[in-house]
Amino acid sequence: MNQTLATLRTLAVSGALVLAAVAAPAPLANAVGEGPNYDGNGQITTSKLATYDQMVSFLKDQDARQSAMELEVIGQTVKGRDIHLVKYLSDPAKPTILYLTQQHGNEQLTTEGALEFVKHLGTGKSADILDGVNILIVPMLNADGAMGDANFPLDDYLAKGGRNMTRYNAEEVDLNRDHVAKVQPETQALHNNVMSKYRIDYMIDLHHQGTRSERDGKLVSGSILYPTTPNADPAVVAKSKQLGAVVFSNVDSTGWGHLGKYVGGSAETISRNGIAVEYGIATLLFEMRGMSDHYLDGYALGLRSNGYLIKQTVTTLTATAAAIADGSIADADTSFWDSLATQTSRPGEEADSE
Repeated sequence: MNQTLATLRTLAVSGALVLAAVAAPAPLANAVGEGPNYDGNGQITTSKLATYDQMVSFLKDQDARQSAMELEVIGQTVKGRDIHLVKYLSDPAKPTILYLTQQHGNEQLTTEGALEFVKHLGTGKSADILDGVNILIVPMLNADGAMGDANFPLDDYLAKGGRNMTRYNAEEVDLNRDHVAKVQPETQALHNNVMSKYRIDYMIDLHHQGTRSERDGKLVSGSILYPTTPNADPAVVAKSKQLGAVVFSNVDSTGWGHLGKYVGGSAETISRNGIAVEYGIATLLFEMRGMSDHYLDGYALGLRSNGYLIKQTVTTLTATAAAIADGSIADADTSFWDSLATQTSRPGEEADSE
């Protein structure tokens, strides 16, 4: 592997929010073990998170600055917000990876990490990685949920800071249960104008889970899972496991990352399963620890954890894109899946759901 790609694999987020350069970096101490803010989950606030308008402004600015980047509107949400697709497409013969974030509007730190990754791709350090791979990013599929702009009350949600955020879209529909019927405009936009339009080889679907899942007695920083529907092509599942191997080796080895195997079902209404079957795409679910808001105590995580979770997202995106670009993903050792323990939940939290 050349030095540039080696450097890209270890990129770290320097601040807690890409759009707030003045914000102090969040501490990374205790990212595993008992985890930051486990006792009471800390101060749960949305004030440090990018609004939809801030995200759009950032993307348009990067589009103007980056010659390799193209910004496309793929559709609108229930409330009429444009849904954006970030594209780095230089050669249809190259493999393509899609990063999908915020199907659930209360799971935003993956979006923050995706925006930081976009900024990194605009630097000179990204030249080699973009030479070997096409990259697609949907940085906020559920913008209405992210902004708390819903046709149902959010009075019981926990976060402070000016807005609440909900898992559901404006019609109180879970978008990650709509990948067969495709009723909602957000899932229609994704399938009609991304999945069906571009030849995609890999996809990582980035989510958040609760705060109290553990592996080997220590709280996890996240969990991963490949397609588990019996209808998925075994070759697709094998490639999905390779994608997971790249993520595991680059995150679990850091000292601040600690990953478990996610407890997931086989329903094809979920993107991890449905997209693998319908399009033959290798898919990986990554569930980061802690949500930005929730109505259940124990699911949302305080802002002091933002730094390491954003860093974990950037590491995941950078490492997988680099492994696909240089071809090393084909040699990824998937044997770790045989011994990776399925995470369990500590008392006080219901089972997580992707």
